[in-house]
Amino acid sequence: MKILVPVKRVIDPYVNIRVKSDQTGVETDNVKMSMNPFCEIAIEEAIRLKEAGKAEEIIAISIGNQQCQETIRTALAMGADRGIHVLTDEILEPLALAKVLAKIYEEEKPGLVIMGKQAIDGDNNQTGQMFAALTDLAQGTFASKIDIEGDMAVVTREVDGGLQTIKINMPAVITTDLRLNEPRYASLPNIMKAKKKSIEQKSPADYGVDIAPRLKVLKVMEPPKRQAGIKVESVSELVDKLKNEAGVI
Repeated sequence: MKILVPVKRVIDPYVNIRVKSDQTGVETDNVKMSMNPFCEIAIEEAIRLKEAGKAEEIIAISIGNQQCQETIRTALAMGADRGIHVLTDEILEPLALAKVLAKIYEEEKPGLVIMGKQAIDGDNNQTGQMFAALTDLAQGTFASKIDIEGDMAVVTREVDGGLQTIKINMPAVITTDLRLNEPRYASLPNIMKAKKKSIEQKSPADYGVDIAPRLKVLKVMEPPKRQAGIKVESVSELVDKLKNEAGVI
């Protein structure tokens, strides 16, 4: 079985985000970037399936500027076999990403597509679902456990009421949640080997996909700063403030 894993380059989750002075977006110049954490989980799960003998090849895909090759190299160092880089300097919306991925799916004919449930920059949580709709694939979203049983995938999903387990036909698309696994660190030998693995470079035009934006960002603002707390002298004063000032009791 072949597994496709889309990976995205985002601002490192441990970096403090700064909004641009013109409020058109967040500052990315001279900012540390890394692989989206949910994408790391997706790569790790694909590698575990391969190690269990349930997959033969893992293909890492990234869509974006030239620096996205670094993200693909990270996936290759973790254990992916080859990469596809769709080069574009445009900021793509979830629908455009899903359309490009659908074309790659048609070419590669994988048995499974595993992707992060969302990217931590846009927090859209849309690409996986849109991709499933475009390809008419079964989908298992917010996966915290994946088992492959023949031509079926058993997916445990994290839902508001707890956990839901579903069985879906393959090929399928599965989006990963945080508790699915703990991604590994790439070893130095694997980092060196990753430099020799192939990355095929494409463009959206090669797939005949219209990536023109459908949305316009009007303004990006930082959240209001939290006010400092206050100290109270007694329990009765605390109850009074919770009741009459905060209005929570």
